[in-house]
Amino acid sequence: MSGNNRGSERFSRRSILKGIGAASTAAVGAGALSGSGAAVGANAAYQYYHTDWTQIESDLSTIADAGYDSIQVPPAQKSKLSKSDREYDDEKWQTPAGYQPINHKSFDSVFGTEAEYASMVQEAHNQGLDVIADAVMNHMAAGVGYDAFPYFSEWDFHNEGAIDYSDPESVEDGDLVGLPDLKQESSYVRGQLQDYLQKYADLGVDGIRFDAAKHMPEWFFSDYATQWADDNGLYKVGEVLNGDPAVCDGYAQTGMSVTDYPLYYTMKEDAFNQDGDLRALDNGGYVDQNAFGAMTFVSNHDSRPPQYERMAYAYILTYEGYPRVYSHRIGVNDGDINNLLWIRQNLAGGPAVTRHSGRDLYVFEREGNLLVGLNRTGSWKSKWVPTSWTNQTLNDYSGNAGDVTTNSDAWVKLWIPPTGWVCYAP
Repeated sequence: MSGNNRGSERFSRRSILKGIGAASTAAVGAGALSGSGAAVGANAAYQYYHTDWTQIESDLSTIADAGYDSIQVPPAQKSKLSKSDREYDDEKWQTPAGYQPINHKSFDSVFGTEAEYASMVQEAHNQGLDVIADAVMNHMAAGVGYDAFPYFSEWDFHNEGAIDYSDPESVEDGDLVGLPDLKQESSYVRGQLQDYLQKYADLGVDGIRFDAAKHMPEWFFSDYATQWADDNGLYKVGEVLNGDPAVCDGYAQTGMSVTDYPLYYTMKEDAFNQDGDLRALDNGGYVDQNAFGAMTFVSNHDSRPPQYERMAYAYILTYEGYPRVYSHRIGVNDGDINNLLWIRQNLAGGPAVTRHSGRDLYVFEREGNLLVGLNRTGSWKSKWVPTSWTNQTLNDYSGNAGDVTTNSDAWVKLWIPPTGWVCYAP
């Protein structure tokens, strides 16, 4: 494929977020959506964290070549923490820079200047990638005093002290880990937050991730924040750090996608580990209720990956929902992930249908398009499963097993490698 053609292909991908957003809104209007499937071509987001804008910009052509269609980048506003405040291990960052705002209207931050941010966004667009900006609207920086905030005073905060998680009102109005909680019911505060979102939009971003969404009231999103995003044609996703699908759905009903923590906890605690049970995947996530409204993920800066991290990625990158890959754990040139991205983009359309659900093996089909098998054990396993194909040779696009042929009853015998996966299609 020539460079010019590749550029045209990349440019065409930049409608992905708007398409997901429109589908999610339709799902909200119709109630929970089950088995809808996502269109082939809605691939995945690559999440950056604690990364300079210039470094991100230098990666963008590689990210586009890998098959991602968007990037999620850290908050751009001036914040309290510097790089010297950060701690990290091989699984996640600690003490997150960028998430303790000082000035929402200054985009000269620890990650670079506003001009460098704008350049990164423009280059992402040149590569056919959408940009999801991280917006911190729940709180301001801790331990600096109200005088440090040029646009807020003591009266703009709830000032109710630490969160009592047994009290839903306190979850929304209390100070998250000591961070002073903004008073979203104040029209003045909302005006400042609207200016903040508008600045992102004016810099050309394509989507907004609402940090700590569950610590803000649903009405703030339904009546204000999602409307501000809609006015600018932006995709919206809220960080709803809760394992209850009903809680996630409450925020999705405000008109945005949500991070699928129900699926994350299912994968980490119940399915993808040496003592796991893959049957937990059946209706194990919010994605099974609202495929277009779920952003699925394996780990992030707050949440460590399952023991069988690669299997979890094989699952979310071939299943329904809009998956996100975490840069601190997965490099831009990761062979396994890039192969799964190709499979997702080219083969993984249609609703997901479970073909076998067992403790050790799990097989599902993206109906009529792709058959995926997962094996949790330490040895090869085989299983006969029904499919949509009769007397049809299926190729394993994962490269982990040989080709197979379905019989006249549309059944096939799969061999799946230890703690591995297969991805079959005609």
